[in-house]
Amino acid sequence: MRKITTTDLAEFGHREREIATDLLNAWRKQGLPEDFYDNDVRIMMNFNSGNVFLTNEDYQVAMLNGDVLESFYSLPYSGDEGFLEDFEDYKEDDLHSDDWEYLQQIRNI
Repeated sequence: MRKITTTDLAEFGHREREIATDLLNAWRKQGLPEDFYDNDVRIMMNFNSGNVFLTNEDYQVAMLNGDVLESFYSLPYSGDEGFLEDFEDYKEDDLHSDDWEYLQQIRNI
């Protein structure tokens, strides 16, 4: 069975190592996103999506949105993923109550 994610840098390709470098530089220059906990932070790659990101022991995710290091969210019910700006047009009537409550929490950070 093929694994989905890895923290083994030897499994990262050239592109993924470049993104990892950019992540570390952004962290150094900008710091971590305000709502991202700095406990057991590591670089991870998702083989399916090709995404390279920072994660921690709480399974939070931070990724580059352009040149800015931002939190990347997953809605708990639908599984929709994105940066906060990707959820701007989401309305309460269109979402499961768990997703709406989560969106309200991250919008108020």
